[in-house]
Amino acid sequence: MIINVPDTTATGIHMALVKARHSIGVASSMVFTMIVIAEGKYYDRALEACEDAGREHPSRIILVSNGEADGDHVDAEIRLGEEVPGEIISLRFHGELTEHRASVVLALLLPDSPVVAWWPGSAPDKPGEDPLGRLASRRITDAMGSSHPLAAIERRARNYSPGDTDLTWTRLTPWRALLASALDSYPAKITSVSVEAAPNNAASMLLSAWLEDRLKVRVDRREGTKGIGVTNVTLGTTKGDIVIAREDGRMATFSAPGLPRRQVALRRRELNALITEELRRLDVDDIFASAMGVLVDRCERRDAEKATQT
Repeated sequence: MIINVPDTTATGIHMALVKARHSIGVASSMVFTMIVIAEGKYYDRALEACEDAGREHPSRIILVSNGEADGDHVDAEIRLGEEVPGEIISLRFHGELTEHRASVVLALLLPDSPVVAWWPGSAPDKPGEDPLGRLASRRITDAMGSSHPLAAIERRARNYSPGDTDLTWTRLTPWRALLASALDSYPAKITSVSVEAAPNNAASMLLSAWLEDRLKVRVDRREGTKGIGVTNVTLGTTKGDIVIAREDGRMATFSAPGLPRRQVALRRRELNALITEELRRLDVDDIFASAMGVLVDRCERRDAEKATQT
């Protein structure tokens, strides 16, 4: 069921929801509220990802965007029913109300349940201080949705607040799992680490910071290699190198001292899978926070080195 509620208020939206639930016999059983700030080209893709994630995490999804109509008003579209997981409320703000979106959204949050905010595209420099971000206990950004991913992930690190996370981190889950498994299977003293990636890949910056944080070894990060995303991680050990190399974004070659090379699956995942995974965690990710702290330290060392060169 799709219900259009033009030129409305939070009260009008709430009354339309209650009436719709009653008419189709749908019970309210959502586990959290998700605020999605999706503008322009990111809107349709974000909506699809939310619908997919909602099948695992029934929730009230509030999509927020700005319109260009005359006058100061809010248009709403409500989706619910058998084919819709949970409830989806699309809000389009016009005129001066674009500056007061948080007050409308606040009235639509589910009581006594977690709130997650997600920016699929560009995000504020300080998500934790954004009016909509302040409503949430978890805030999801995506540095790869920025036109300058490296600068974006650096801003996220410098302005980190507890509860922040980035889909760049989620994209690294298979890499982190494989590297942790390799070190468990082939324990040896790590003497050097290098990470290689395609140009403008924010994940390589975060992966380098995580490895440096976990292994306490300076990590050499290189850009410009052929391939997609992160292409190579080499762990130098006293027994030889452990190498994971990937060029096609699907399969990687794994090699370790004394063992033949073998192929392992290391596929790049779609947005739907990333947001579904991220919504499984609603508490603060301490490991991510620690990696972001190391990323700040790496950036400050870089800046200091550049200052001495000039």
